[in-house]
This record gives sequence, structure tokens and C-alpha cells, in this order.
Amino acid sequence: MPAPEQKVCPCCKSAFVCNATDIASCQCSGVILTDYDKATIAKSYNDCLCRNCLLAMQTTTDNILDTFTI
Repeated sequence: MPAPEQKVCPCCKSAFVCNATDIASCQCSGVILTDYDKATIAKSYNDCLCRNCLLAMQTTTDNILDTFTI
């Protein structure tokens, strides 16, 4: 099994550890993104984002959805 990988977030340029081989132990575990968020990340970036950027995207989407909830 490959070891966790040191990466640099393509969005904010901060360093983080990606553990995609054991996703339950990865820094992104537990961040829930919409299909739209996932598509935006795939289209805009060529690698994983750090947890802070993923959480910021999640919060932004949640706020937009709350705006349109009747």
C-alpha cells in the first residue's frame, strides 16, 4: 500500500497530506460535497484540494442552497 502523499493545494497553495489509499484516514474524509462541487473541482483543478478549501466550497454551496430554499 502506498504511503500518504505530501501535496500542495492547487487552490490556496498550502501543504497537506493526501491519504487516498486509506480514504477514511485522509484529510478530506467527512467533507460532503454536491455533484456540482465535485464537477467544479474536477474542471478547475488537476489535483486534490486541502480540507480548508473543500470546507469553504461546502459552506459556500450550503449558503447558496439556503438562499433558494422556500
